[in-house]
Amino acid sequence: MSSTQPDTSNTQATGSSTHVASRTSAESTLTVGASGMAGIGAPPPTNGRLRDLWRLVTVNRKVGAGLVILAIFILIALFGPVFIHTDPNALNVGPNLASPSGQFLFGTTQTGQDVFAQTIVGARSSILWGFITGLLITAFSTAIGLIAGYFGGIVDDILSVFINIFLVIPGLPLAIVLAAFFPVKGDLTIALVLTVTSWSWNARVIRAQTMSMRSRDFVQAAQSSGENTLHIIFAEILPNEIAIVMSGFIGTVIYAILAASGLQFLGLGDITSVSWGSMLYWVNNNDAILQGAYWWFLPPALCIAFVGTALTLINFGVDEFANPRLRSERKPKGEKIQNLVA
Repeated sequence: MSSTQPDTSNTQATGSSTHVASRTSAESTLTVGASGMAGIGAPPPTNGRLRDLWRLVTVNRKVGAGLVILAIFILIALFGPVFIHTDPNALNVGPNLASPSGQFLFGTTQTGQDVFAQTIVGARSSILWGFITGLLITAFSTAIGLIAGYFGGIVDDILSVFINIFLVIPGLPLAIVLAAFFPVKGDLTIALVLTVTSWSWNARVIRAQTMSMRSRDFVQAAQSSGENTLHIIFAEILPNEIAIVMSGFIGTVIYAILAASGLQFLGLGDITSVSWGSMLYWVNNNDAILQGAYWWFLPPALCIAFVGTALTLINFGVDEFANPRLRSERKPKGEKIQNLVA
């Protein structure tokens, strides 16, 4: 009986060794492909970031809606004044305090100025300086937060004192006081005043994130390889905090547009320049609301509200992209149909 029984031990051993060898070969192929040495596997980081950005725009409805609204206003700010052939500051262009009509789409002011021309021309100043102010605040707060969080020790203690001082002081009242006593009035003055009074919150967030990031393996590897401090801060740590920086930038632009309009409404800006805030100043100065001239104050107020809403929607989408806990993925169409049938 034993002589007639087939000997399968060698066959099993050969098959097992073949299976192990093929599995090892497959694993090595995957490893090589993932590292990019064989030219296959994971795509380059740039393509991955572009794909994530495209997915953020197309999948997240909040970002898509916000970008559409914001793009409309940016196009108006860039190209709208080119098609306006009426001086927005010119007096007696039309009848005084005339309601909207075919000739004057948004009516006229108490001195006969074209409200439509003022709204279109004012969009450029309001949006442009809103983004410039947001960029200044974000750049300053990011630099302070990165330096304080990376170095720690006495540097962090000194910078944290300044951060905490500006966190405690109310920003907008301080901006009103500084703008009132500033000898030169204008958009640049308001931008500088808002930068001085509004940088601390973002700096606090960036500092906390940097303190967590400096103990990561890639930072320690860069330090061990002899990279200089500026390279580690701005080339290693900052790119990994770009979602937080972008979220802070968008929120800062919203605040900058609203705060600048508020300061101009109070007469602390250049009231001779055309912007949405200066329009509201003249609305209040001439009692347009009491006179029922809704066409005078609604256009600048609605423009500010729409731009703020667009940036808020984009900010919500960026927060959802950066924080997986806030994401709400769409269900596939097949799953939706099965749920409906059930």
